[in-house]
Amino acid sequence: MRQISVLRPGGFRALRIVEAAPPMPSPGMVVIDVDAAGVNFADCVARLGLYASSWRYAGWPFTPGFEVAGRVSALGEGVRGLEIGERVIALTRFGGYAEQVAVPRHQVFACPSRLTTPQAAGIAVVFLTAAYALDELAAPRPGSTVLVHSAAGGVGGALLQLARLRGIHAVGVVGSTHKLQAAKDAGAHAVIDASSENWFAAARHYAPNGYRAVFDANGLTLRQSLRLLAPMGRLVVYGAHGIIPRGGKLIGALAAMLRYALLPRFGALRLASENKSVMAFNLSYLFDEVSLLDRIMCSLLTDFEEGSLVPPPTRCYPFEQAGLAHRDVQSGLTIGKCVLTVGSVEANLTRRHP
Repeated sequence: MRQISVLRPGGFRALRIVEAAPPMPSPGMVVIDVDAAGVNFADCVARLGLYASSWRYAGWPFTPGFEVAGRVSALGEGVRGLEIGERVIALTRFGGYAEQVAVPRHQVFACPSRLTTPQAAGIAVVFLTAAYALDELAAPRPGSTVLVHSAAGGVGGALLQLARLRGIHAVGVVGSTHKLQAAKDAGAHAVIDASSENWFAAARHYAPNGYRAVFDANGLTLRQSLRLLAPMGRLVVYGAHGIIPRGGKLIGALAAMLRYALLPRFGALRLASENKSVMAFNLSYLFDEVSLLDRIMCSLLTDFEEGSLVPPPTRCYPFEQAGLAHRDVQSGLTIGKCVLTVGSVEANLTRRHP
């Protein structure tokens, strides 16, 4: 069995295909033949050695990847509700860049029939992140206004779709002109192009009284995001991609650490006096919340099955071109999701559930 491993922190070339023993179906585990694996920005951060949870849960060397789509090939003792050959989506908490994975039963879900294999591989992480941020943390009421940074990315687009479904007015911020349409298509009521206008002033214009919530994975915009909140507003932080260099050299990791040191710190008394909240989370630590994970994923997948949610624009890369996928994701120029395909790209693009 082939898998992609990172032996030590490094650039795009640190991703190496290696041979590994195929996983065995131990009790409670599901073995999946992987057809496609989602590529997330967190994978790039982990490759650079800057992702704390990769040190905690994977160590070195490790195989990146938080999500896959494929077919059940073996079931461990005690596993119920799945059949051999069934097409599934799985959350992996590392290890997804492989031809086979073994995953705990509670992290495996039936794949919506509307989705192709690459689409299925690219929805779990971004929509789970968006749903937790929007529904569990920010919890804005219908009719309220929220601001979404990186609105043409995977999580940003998912936030816009979910906000639209819940009757929430969403304003999106994108970093380049070619991303405007993607944010509009995802459901933004207004989109700000930070490359051609003062995004902060434009955001003020769309919500003069402030936002009920601001969703920020940029990092460099945190101070301004807090200022944009209305009283009782919540700033939800789920990353800091703005501090990560767009190039693939390891020296960029040193620059990222310096930028990290310059990120704003928010004092509790100041937040209390302004009646605002800062909330943050890392998806890696939600995997053990079994009931929460199941509730959110089942709700999302029902919406996909019914067509209420649609997958983001998806770009496919052969398994052997993981480095290229990382380069594109880290560039900040992509829209939607990037996915690695195992086997025939053409077959995976069209394959759906019977």
